[in-house]
Amino acid sequence: MTSEKVIKHYPRPPISLIESNIPGWGVDIYIGGSTGMADAELLERHNIKVVLNCAVNLDIDLVHSEEPNLPKHLLKHGSACVRYYKIGLIDGPGNPESMVLAGYHLMRSALDQELPEKASYKVREKGNILVNCRGGRSRSVTIVALFLHLEFPDRYPTLDSAIAHIRQTRELHPDEWFETPKPALIHLAERAASMEKMLREAGFGKDMKKT
Repeated sequence: MTSEKVIKHYPRPPISLIESNIPGWGVDIYIGGSTGMADAELLERHNIKVVLNCAVNLDIDLVHSEEPNLPKHLLKHGSACVRYYKIGLIDGPGNPESMVLAGYHLMRSALDQELPEKASYKVREKGNILVNCRGGRSRSVTIVALFLHLEFPDRYPTLDSAIAHIRQTRELHPDEWFETPKPALIHLAERAASMEKMLREAGFGKDMKKT
């Protein structure tokens, strides 16, 4: 007879506030799952204007199509109620180690991006950011933890300290901490943090934050 670990998924909010008014950008960071990301009223209520989807196996239709009579062979396309970015992470082993570092840079760049005054760019307000995956408990936690550690090392001197903070603010039950985030993703985030620090020491890496 073999014993298998029974994994219980505990309830958590659709989205959770992780950090408020972050220095340099003045916006709030949220983490959520697919239900929270798909709730346009919830996004509006929390002034979320940027969404970063970390999941390769999750797509949500946010499009307000400007061409309602598209030919049947074309998928709906157009603008959305948010600025939508995506990096497709696997929730576990299988990701290239550079992919988590790319997720950090995509999150940071989404906050830095300046949109022109053109009709095709519908959502130009800075607003707050939601980082999501399917459950909001592993992939999104990894990217936000890496961001907090690299951007605010005085407050989060280690990746573990950033993860511990998110486990509390995201209301992740201690019984699921062994997989929130998945160990393979934590390992990649540690590697990504080391790579970013080496790039900065060599004179590359992030631009100076806005003040």
